[in-house]
This record gives sequence, structure tokens and C-alpha cells, in this order.
Amino acid sequence: MSNRGWKNALLSALIVATAAAPGGASTNTPRIIDDRDRVVLNHSVHPLAQTRYEVARAGADLPMERMILSLSLRPGLQERLERLLADLHDPRSPQYHQWLTPEQFGARFGLRDEDLETVKGWLTDQGFTIDEVAKGRGWINFSGTASQVERAFSTEIHDYEVDGKIRHANATDISIPRGLTDLVNGVVTLHNFPLPPKHTLIRKVSPEELNEKYTDGTTHYLAPADFATIYNLNPIYSAGINGSGQTIAIVGRTDIQLSDVQTFRSSFGLPVNDPVFVHNGPDPGNLGGAEETEADLDVQWAGAVAPNATIKLVISQTTNATGGDVLSAQYIVDNNLAATMSTSFYRCEVDMTPSQLTFYYNLWQQAASQGITSFVAAGDSGAAGCDLDTATKGTVKAVSGMCSTPFNVCVGGTQLNDTARPPSTYWSANNSPTQGSALSYIPEIAWNESGPVTGVPTLLSTGGGVSTLYPKPSWQVAPGVPSDGKRDVPDVSLAAATHDGYLIFQTVSQPSGPPQQVQLFVGGTSAASPSFAGLMALIVQKTGSRQGNANTVLYPMAARQFTGQGPMVFHDITSGNNSVPNVTGYTCTFGYDRVTGLGSVNATALINNWPASALPNPDPPRK
Repeated sequence: MSNRGWKNALLSALIVATAAAPGGASTNTPRIIDDRDRVVLNHSVHPLAQTRYEVARAGADLPMERMILSLSLRPGLQERLERLLADLHDPRSPQYHQWLTPEQFGARFGLRDEDLETVKGWLTDQGFTIDEVAKGRGWINFSGTASQVERAFSTEIHDYEVDGKIRHANATDISIPRGLTDLVNGVVTLHNFPLPPKHTLIRKVSPEELNEKYTDGTTHYLAPADFATIYNLNPIYSAGINGSGQTIAIVGRTDIQLSDVQTFRSSFGLPVNDPVFVHNGPDPGNLGGAEETEADLDVQWAGAVAPNATIKLVISQTTNATGGDVLSAQYIVDNNLAATMSTSFYRCEVDMTPSQLTFYYNLWQQAASQGITSFVAAGDSGAAGCDLDTATKGTVKAVSGMCSTPFNVCVGGTQLNDTARPPSTYWSANNSPTQGSALSYIPEIAWNESGPVTGVPTLLSTGGGVSTLYPKPSWQVAPGVPSDGKRDVPDVSLAAATHDGYLIFQTVSQPSGPPQQVQLFVGGTSAASPSFAGLMALIVQKTGSRQGNANTVLYPMAARQFTGQGPMVFHDITSGNNSVPNVTGYTCTFGYDRVTGLGSVNATALINNWPASALPNPDPPRK
């Protein structure tokens, strides 16, 4: 068995063991934590923490801030939680849409007070400062120094130089006292190797390009008005469904320029509606470059699809131990911040530690119990999910471990097939006052632009494939869904190709002179995920209720359509694949496929046929 193969098998066993932990009997016997009796948490080293990149051992006083200790569910309650989640999403159940608050989740499924105090006591005994305990009791954030981490977890923190930047990480697998193993899953990360954002190929768009006749060329740009036409949103907008009263939370780790969002909205005829910047801890400032582009894309396009919704960009600073994206995701769930959230960061299952995988499994599970619909980008490297989209060839089939859990909606990418006929079939010769020129729905194929693009060989294709960890969820049933017993991704898709890139505004530095606000076009599943989150905000407004794991509705709707018993909600994508150089992927077929999932959507049909809820109050007050 290959290294990746046995690692997958081990991770799968760890996930199953965590979910099915036995026990739960209360005892008054004090728990003894013997630091000499330890258990090694295998595969807890980042894949880039390699000897060839090593510079030196980190300084003893290196700050290791906001580390996340992932806590187990109360032993024996996973099955009860699964039953509750099924009831919360079942219209026939008395508990349908009776969403929990974080505090209720913690009280029902989190560790008991005495066990929580045991874990906290061990951390403080090691010299750590406890920053925060989750309301849902899913994690503890704590801070210390490299020397304290080394002593507490029996490892060493080393410095590594990768791509010209110094990173810090544990050099060996960590260990914890055996007496804690039924209470904690481990530390989520002890490094600052960043998760890559999943947008791709950014290029400045000149005013001349925007003003030229779109029928003169083969590359086009998506304005909000184009998206609304292609995916049939205008009838919904005319009916007053525009996101009013709704909130979409965006997972972020950098500040952005408010003026860029304001220019985006004014340029495309969207109503004035400034986003809210939520700083979770120290302000990281504006990191610029690809980081800023990612946040601009997510904020601007979630608001483009749901123009009256409140967009909350949660901004957390990356520390030497924890990514800002992880801190932002946990903040959104623990504070019940919104009915809908979008994550555009990525790490393949194989490269995530067991603690990291379990953390996201539990976080998205808690989110679903609170009625939060979590959208996650499927990735931009096609079937080669462990390779960066800037690679020249893939190495192995894989999917995102942040996207493959049973509790989130994984969003893939399509490509508008507007070259099969003369462009004038689909695009007007001139732009409207809001820069829209699309005339109707444009047929779609799988997004796959892998190979030389502007002279640079890259992997540019929608992520998709088979999870090596999770069994087939009960709701993943529709024509085309493989009988493989495994979780397949993505679930749904929207346009993601650079061929028809999403327009955004961003202020960028200039070689000489002050920064300048420019218009860019961006592709990738990072554009599809926040756009689908915008669609979900419209659904929440119309139904008057949070929706939780939307897959429990999406798949039954698709099953009815594909068997000729329901309305035409999905654009079934039957052409294309997500193969990339060196890795043969999957092919689009009738119904579901591992390239575009159930397909893209006719938004008006989707929203008008979404099951109505009898229970109002989509955003209950937070304590």
C-alpha cells in the first residue's frame, strides 16, 4: 500500500473512532492526568515540515498564539446527535428547524463541566494562557511560547523556508497524556503554513475591453447583471426577494478596502449596502495580493447575488500556530453569526492531520445543528486535489477535507459554453448601463482550462471526486450518484472559468505613484461558493427559516427532476471532465457526477420550489 493509501486508511479509522467513542457514565472519581503516560497523535506534522526545508530550531520565546485544542463530543452521544440532525432536517419531525444555539449544543453534546475543567487545568499547568472556550464546547483556544508547546506536546518547533518565506511548525508528531485522549482530539495545527485560497488567474481589465463589443471575441466578463440573467434571478428580484434581513458570513484573514466594495456596487447598479468588517482579535491589516483578492471576490459577489443582504467579513489574524481562516470559521459558528457562510480555502484530505479533519467535521456538524448552511469551494486543481493550481501536473486523485464532510455544501465549477454557437447568440453587442450583456441562460460544460493559459502551464479545473474518509450520507441519493458507499463531491456548481471571469474591484500598488483602484477578472470555485451563498440568503428570506444542511433538500429536488417527477431546477452538465495532466479525473454524465455534482441552477425555479417552512425566525438572538 502506498504512503497516501495507508494514511487514508488510518485517518478513516480515526474519524470513525472519534465519532463512535463509547462511554459517557458520570463519575465522581477525580481524573488523574499522568504526563509520563502519553499517546502519540500520528500524522500531526505538516507535509511541508521537511528536513530539506529546515533552517533551525525556533527560538524558545517564539509566540504560539491562539492555538486550538479540539475537544471531543461527550462520549457516547454521536449517535444521538446524528438522530437530532436528521430530525432537524425532516419536515415530518416535530423538531424540524428547531435549531440549537451554540450554548444549547454545548449543554447537550459538549464535555461535562468537570471534564472541561480537567482539560483547562492541564493547559494552565503547562503554563498556557486560555484565550477562549467555545460556547458549543468544541474547542479551547490557548496561547504560549514555543518552549511551552515543546514541553507540553513532546515535540520541537522548527523554522522552515518554503517559497522564500520562513514558516514555523512542529517537527515531529505530538503526544498528549493518555488520560486526555477521550476528551480531546488534539491540537488543530501547530504551524503557520497557510491554506491556499481557491481563486485563480487574476488579470486587470482595461476600460477598452469592457466597452468593446462582446461579440468580437471569445473571452467575456461576468457582471452581476450577467449572473442574474444567466441563472434567472431577475423574476426573484422583481418579487422583492433580494436578501433583505439576511446575513452572509465570509471566512477571511485580511482586511480589504471598503472603497473597493463601494465602487463595485455603484459601477454595477447595486444598492448602497456596505459590508460589515468583524475583527476577531488583533487586526492583521490589509495583506494585499492574492489574500486581498480572495476577500474582495467573496464579499463583492456574495453581495452581488443577494444585494440587500448584510455581508459580514470575519477577519482573523494568522498566528505562528493557527491560520486566520480557521479562527474566522470557528468564530462564525460559535457566535451563530449568520444563516449562511462561505469558505474559499482548501486543503486536501490526505494533507490534513486527524485533528484538523475532526475539527472541521465537528464544526460543520455544529453549524448544521444551528441551521447554518456552510458552503465550501471544491478546489481548482481538478481531480488532483492535493496539488496547487499553479502546478504543471497532478500527482494523485484527492478532494478537499474541508469540503467533503457530510454537513456542508461543496461547490464546484462550470464553464459557459458560449463558443459552440456565434457569441451573438448569448451576448449583446453592447453593455447595459449596469455592464450586463448576457441575453439568456448560456449552456454549461465542466470547468476545465488546464494546460497552457497565457503561456503558463497550470491545473485549472473544478475539484471533485471521492472522499477517502466519509461514508455515503443518507441524503446523497439521486440518479447518477455512484453506489460506492463514499461521500462524493461536489454537490452543486456555478460558473468558475476564467473564460468568463467574475469582475471585481481592488486597489493595488503601482510600480511608481500611489495605489490605484483597478478592475480585475477572477475565476475559480472561490467565486462559485460565495455566489451560491448569496442564492441561499434569498432562499432563507423567502422561506423565513434557516436551512442548515441544504443538501437534504437539494438532492431530493434533483432526484425528482432527473426522474421526470419534479420541476426543472438544475442545469444538468453532461459534457466535460476534471482530468488534468498526469491525473485522469471524472466525466460529466446525466444526473449527478463527480465533476459538477447536481449541476448549476435556475435560481427562480430553485427558490420558488424550495420547501416552505412553518417556523419563522431565521436569525435567533445570540446570547
